[in-house]
Amino acid sequence: MTEAYDIVIVGGGSAGSVLGNRLSEDGKKSVLILEAGRSDYSWDLLIQMPAALPFPAGKSLYDWKYESDPEPHMNGRRIKHARGKVLGGSSSINGMIYQRGNPLDYERWGADEGMDTWDFAHCLPYFKRLENALASPDDDMRGHDGPIKLERGPAKNPLFQAFFDSGVEAGYSRTPDVNGFRQEGFGPFDKHVYKGQRMSASRAYLHPVMDRENLTVKTRAFVKHIDFDGKKATGLTYFRNGQTHQVKAGEVILSGGAINTPQMLQLSGVGDADHLMSLGIKPVVDLPGVGENLQDHLETYIQYTCPEPVSEQPNLNKARMPWIGLQWMFGRTGPAATNHFEGGGFVRSNEDVDYPNLMYHFLPVAVRYDGQKAATKHGFQVHVGPMYSDARGSLKIRSKDPKEHPSMVYNYLSTEQDRREWIEAVRVTRNIMAQPSMKTYNGGEISPGPSVQTDEEILEWVKEDAETALHPSCTAKMGPATDPMAVVDPHSMKVHGVENLRVVDASAMPYVTNGNIHAPVLMLAEKAADLILGRKPLEPIHADFYRHGVHDPEAGTVGKSKTKQAVVR
Repeated sequence: MTEAYDIVIVGGGSAGSVLGNRLSEDGKKSVLILEAGRSDYSWDLLIQMPAALPFPAGKSLYDWKYESDPEPHMNGRRIKHARGKVLGGSSSINGMIYQRGNPLDYERWGADEGMDTWDFAHCLPYFKRLENALASPDDDMRGHDGPIKLERGPAKNPLFQAFFDSGVEAGYSRTPDVNGFRQEGFGPFDKHVYKGQRMSASRAYLHPVMDRENLTVKTRAFVKHIDFDGKKATGLTYFRNGQTHQVKAGEVILSGGAINTPQMLQLSGVGDADHLMSLGIKPVVDLPGVGENLQDHLETYIQYTCPEPVSEQPNLNKARMPWIGLQWMFGRTGPAATNHFEGGGFVRSNEDVDYPNLMYHFLPVAVRYDGQKAATKHGFQVHVGPMYSDARGSLKIRSKDPKEHPSMVYNYLSTEQDRREWIEAVRVTRNIMAQPSMKTYNGGEISPGPSVQTDEEILEWVKEDAETALHPSCTAKMGPATDPMAVVDPHSMKVHGVENLRVVDASAMPYVTNGNIHAPVLMLAEKAADLILGRKPLEPIHADFYRHGVHDPEAGTVGKSKTKQAVVR
């Protein structure tokens, strides 16, 4: 028997969770979510315990384990890309850092042809709708009754305070809220952790409404392709429990993320026609932009040893872990109740960029994402990377097999701007860490270490050591039909050239934002829900926000580079 729903959403990750809630809330439309991964069980400590975040990545039970092709400008390294293989998607395995991005990110979006309703004034009300910013109850820039409950910091470890103070001593600023009036500067971060537990998109949006009669969520449902009648999407074919199923749909919405969504489009005949025909796939519509414009953030960890016994390093000892686990299980307290990414900063690496091009995450422990700890009794690290690389990659399927991972090349370090800003990133970081406030705690650089000094040595270290910050995006970008590389109509989220098919996830972003992209994806999905339902969009909010040189025209210089930040259109 063929199933039938008004709306079928492919992917129960961040965007899919928002859509499942919002599109079913009036009870008028039947909504099905198909999630290829398993459920995000409440008893699964590796998902629900914030400090367990290093463990799911790289494990096939939680992670799709994508990786890039050999990157031509990183000595041929393949860069691993963890993506959530579970309800909630990557919000169930990520670092739980909540960052809107800079308001000027959305001004950049809105400046492109046909994108006027995606400027900051039009996006701000949707950020406010999704947020419950517990640390900012009186801030009109923040939301206070949304489903995403956000705690801040608290960043009370003395290493955080020393880092913030060192940023000020290096010529930067403090900011009370990077998601408020002023992003630029150093301070505590918001995190989607609530009462000691991960606040994933599925926990915030889906689990509270699972009992709706018109909402169905199926996990372990692997979609093979979209079914078309001519250029009209009519449903999907998917695998579940060893059987092939078909479902009819009034509309199909792809929310699989910036890797799976372009893969699914191409498998279904939507993409570059020549490439599809070379694989024996009959094109439904020729959209050469599908899989192109691939963007991401690359980052490194600059690690330090600490002579004072104040870091979280001892908590990595296996002998302590049972007690730490018990604290969390029975009280949601202790070192396991936080993501430890409680603060950081955003700075401009030179005076010619209009807004921050470097992001910092400070961690009061020296450990890699895979759990490999530095050989030091006490230590800490700074995560840093450029936010606006003008490098562009691409994603292409290799065959008709939906289970074969696509070919991905990000082209990290392929441009002069990217390489220059990486050199600046390391030098700016070292300058901050050399300030008086860090003197007590800085026992010496572990990685890359004092032997790495010249521009060439810095770039070589980045090539060998840098990892993705896990922000793939922009592979089915919004834009008008007159743009030959645009895939999605910005006023409806419909895929150009076909009917009854929409894209709502990070792939629809035209440019990657400044910071972690989970929050922008939630905002995009909230806004898209109104467009899909034909509701009147929320009224734009023309709020003031910080602009360097406008709000502090007497600000001093912070760098020596005089090369303009590239703005790629």
